[in-house]
Amino acid sequence: MKGRFIVLEGIDGCGKTTQLEHLVRWLPASGLMPDSAGLVQTREPGGTSLGRSVRELLLHTAADEAPAPIAELLLYSADRSQHVETLILPALERGDWVISDRFSGSTLAYQGYGRGLNRLLIDQLEQIATGGLQPDLTLLLELPLEESLRRRRGAAADRIEAEGQAFLGRVSEGFAEIAQHKGWFRVDAAAAPEGVSQALEQVLLEQLGG
Repeated sequence: MKGRFIVLEGIDGCGKTTQLEHLVRWLPASGLMPDSAGLVQTREPGGTSLGRSVRELLLHTAADEAPAPIAELLLYSADRSQHVETLILPALERGDWVISDRFSGSTLAYQGYGRGLNRLLIDQLEQIATGGLQPDLTLLLELPLEESLRRRRGAAADRIEAEGQAFLGRVSEGFAEIAQHKGWFRVDAAAAPEGVSQALEQVLLEQLGG
């Protein structure tokens, strides 16, 4: 692959959207990207046309019509397979950089740790969906669960966010364990947004520069 693949992970309310938008502005002028490279911003679920339909099924379906846990896992895997094959890999092969709001780590955190689904099955589906593709760099925005809940107070919750505090607590613990196991770079997301942005920039310069 000639391009680079960067992923931001974290629980809801950690500031991924804000920081992703900052990095999309910062990266092209950072000196890290070749002049010939473009920057592709995407997300999971929903980074492709098919994925946007899957996102609606996953996040905005009424409770009495919601997919069962295994069906939910398979939908996330289908979204990822389409995402990798039709958007991420072609961009990387062109030499472009890709930055994504969530990737396979979120499935392990939410469906594995949160829902308690078989993690071996999740790993097997990841291999099928990604063909072994791994991000060059995954950045975990770490935020205490209490602060996440405070930040989201009053905001409309999607179906996953509405699962309750115990579920989200397991997801948060899952992210911490996955980060340690996979060697993700962890950034304190409780700081002011400007400080978080600077910390992310520093990691990118240290890990992808030179």
